[in-house]
Amino acid sequence: MLRTAILSLSAATLPFAAFATPQGWGPLLEPAELAAILDAEDNLRIIHVSGDFDAGHIPGAAFSAYANWRGGPANPGALLAPETYAAEAARLGINADTPVVIVHSGANPTDMGTAARVYWTLKSLGVQDLALLNGGFEAWSAAQLPVSTTAAEIAPSEFTGNWTTDWYISTAEVAELVERGEARLIDSRPEGFFEGITWSIARPGTVRGAENVAFADFFEGNRMVSAEQARAVAQANGLEDAPITVSFCNTGHWAAINWFALSELAGVENTRLYAESMAEYAAQGHALDNEPSRVAYLWLSTKRWVEGLF
Repeated sequence: MLRTAILSLSAATLPFAAFATPQGWGPLLEPAELAAILDAEDNLRIIHVSGDFDAGHIPGAAFSAYANWRGGPANPGALLAPETYAAEAARLGINADTPVVIVHSGANPTDMGTAARVYWTLKSLGVQDLALLNGGFEAWSAAQLPVSTTAAEIAPSEFTGNWTTDWYISTAEVAELVERGEARLIDSRPEGFFEGITWSIARPGTVRGAENVAFADFFEGNRMVSAEQARAVAQANGLEDAPITVSFCNTGHWAAINWFALSELAGVENTRLYAESMAEYAAQGHALDNEPSRVAYLWLSTKRWVEGLF
């Protein structure tokens, strides 16, 4: 039986306790693994970041909308001030040593980007023990594990964070790496975006010198592959020995999935998330590969406009 009452009590009475990494912990947890940890531990924080939280969630969980971790409409991948992220983490009762499981709806593989991006942000803030629930809340429900419709009372922490850029790379740094040819640039988008035939948030095309490893390569159905399988994907694409690996997409969403798969599962060292991705890179006028000719570009623009009418 899940110890949700104890979990809530712990959040209220022991907000500053030092917690050890739970037994059985890992960056990617299956529903049964998380249930077992919850049965044995009372110090976890479960955070839902997408889906209808009020309709059902893991007992003891809190909700934090994905929009709280993203930039505005013009550049959704842009970073907010670290203090903004830290304030949201504190509201959720998180400290640096609080084990945190981030849960997405599980509707499709794309939605895992919500959880992966929040994972990356909390890691950059200095939270030590983080995990994603494989398959999200849908997988939890399918396993017939307990579901609640009552929000837990969670005492806020005094967490201020300690932001690091160890897993981040800026637009200027990406442009410099492109110039020097010193990085493996991984376009995490579906092939059509990479080839410049599907419209992106900015100009069609991809960063010069990039390779296409679509985020879907790390999934079987709605479930992310195991660490061993992620390492096999990395090896098959020659990503193990690069001095730096940069994951990007349109707005840093799909790219967060690839960053997680490569950095946290496959163990590819020095994997960076280009959070702003093509929304910023292309808008700044950098030269692209696979950019359509002017005629094709006008055709794509017209097609996009017409589709927007219906």
